[in-house]
Amino acid sequence: MADPLADRSAIDPLLANGWTHDPDRDAITKVFTFRNFVDAFGFMTRAALWAEKWNHHPEWSNVYKAVTVTLTTHDANGLTDLDIKLATKMDALAHP
Repeated sequence: MADPLADRSAIDPLLANGWTHDPDRDAITKVFTFRNFVDAFGFMTRAALWAEKWNHHPEWSNVYKAVTVTLTTHDANGLTDLDIKLATKMDALAHP
């Protein structure tokens, strides 16, 4: 089980990069928009490999060229370092 996020300032760079924080769930969400469905699906495939490697899986959905991602750690009842790590990786994967 991951520990709750100790350094809350860790989400600040993510918020500056388009993520939003839901304090009720202690979760972060971002909508990634791509050129087309293939690019969106490719992003999801690349992100899924990292999520599986780190055993930390997002809540997400895809509609055409948009992918909506929500990250929180359910067994910690909120954000953890894993969420920050995966969000940062997803930002990098979205803009290779």
